[in-house]
Amino acid sequence: MPGIELWAGALSLLLIHHESGCPHSGRNAARLLERLGQSPELDAATRALCERASERLSQPPAPETKHARPA
Repeated sequence: MPGIELWAGALSLLLIHHESGCPHSGRNAARLLERLGQSPELDAATRALCERASERLSQPPAPETKHARPA
């Protein structure tokens, strides 16, 4: 099983990316999640979750949409 340090690092970077929008943190979180997802000790659901999160973090951010404001 991957070490707790890798899980903590991925979660920390993910939170930094979410809170600040820092692309560097997002890329590093994606790399750690990819590495975690490659661990043979993980169950299939956790592996799929790591891979999905890594893929999403690796994509360019979606353009923000402007919401209509009530008159």
